Amino acid sequence: MALTIRVMLVVLVMSLVIILQKSDAQELIKLEKPRLRNCRFDRIYQFGDSISDTGNCKREPLCQSHSDCGSHPYGMNFYQNATGRCSDGMLMIDFIALESGLPLLNPYKDGSANFRHGVNFAVAGCTGISAEIMAENKIFNTAFTNSSLTVQLDWMSSHFETTDCRKKLKKSLFLVGEIGGNEFNYGLLQGKTVEELQKMVPVVVQTIIHGVKRVIDFGATRIIVPGNFPIGCVPIFLTLFMTDNSNAYDEYHCLKDLNNLSIFYNHHLQQAIDEMKKKHPNITLIYGNYYNAYMWLLQNAVRFGFDKNSLQKSCCGTGGGDYNYNIRKRCGSPGVEVCANPSTYINWDGIHMTQKAYKYLARWLIDDMLPQLNCHV
Repeated sequence: MALTIRVMLVVLVMSLVIILQKSDAQELIKLEKPRLRNCRFDRIYQFGDSISDTGNCKREPLCQSHSDCGSHPYGMNFYQNATGRCSDGMLMIDFIALESGLPLLNPYKDGSANFRHGVNFAVAGCTGISAEIMAENKIFNTAFTNSSLTVQLDWMSSHFETTDCRKKLKKSLFLVGEIGGNEFNYGLLQGKTVEELQKMVPVVVQTIIHGVKRVIDFGATRIIVPGNFPIGCVPIFLTLFMTDNSNAYDEYHCLKDLNNLSIFYNHHLQQAIDEMKKKHPNITLIYGNYYNAYMWLLQNAVRFGFDKNSLQKSCCGTGGGDYNYNIRKRCGSPGVEVCANPSTYINWDGIHMTQKAYKYLARWLIDDMLPQLNCHV
């Protein structure tokens, strides 16, 4: 009898251990307040670049040849699976989908995928402005992918024609972006000045607004249009534009000029969104404030368990120093190591964020956007 009780106790303890292990493993995919379920979205459609690509670049030969996101160590915390997400694990769109009570979005290029609950059209490296217009106007060379926002919108059009779901979009959520940031990233990498890039802002903004109009014409009623992150806080640019001039940095050691470029762009995008709201009063159109979300994360990072000495270092990188980034030896290259604990880093590879950082960014954005979505909470 005593032996039987002992065996039962061992089984009970082992069961509790398994439950705790599962709970710990799932900690990152749970936000504190799963309130998006009250919005009752039945589908989510995502357009954008590497911030939200869940596998399209990996399936596109030109894009794949320029990106390491489809191979290890990318995805090391996503069931050890390099799905094409440019992070160690999940992205903001993954957390948003889970918070909505929906499965993770499959990439459009996965022909065998289930798209019953939406589609992810985003492609890493893409721009808002089409490659043809870039070339015609001699803006600069992208040569990373031709899948601009226009191409992604064409994919959407084809998808809706084949699935006949245009009439069912009133319960869907659309995220048009973040997109347009790569115009400035490529420009900076190719020697363009901040002043030159500011002149491009109206063109980029109008491209995105035209995309939003196409989405509305298809029947979308709830749309989020995200702005850009504070690019002056990102390791790639902190490394490339490093200076001994202390006045070039703000209190968080971010480059003022580059952050001001993001602010300038975001301001123009917000203005354009406000104008569109006036033309479409029955459409819920929301600006996704990625800039403020990131600054909030940076300000509260230590409280959330991030290492105060690694807030602007890349986890997967080489070169040491303040930022641990080398543009010639990027994450995924031979000899480039991954930090011992990515959950203590905000930045993953010098450009993109870690899964834990995306979790907190998603939390802030959901809290900020939920009141505007008019859901029954």
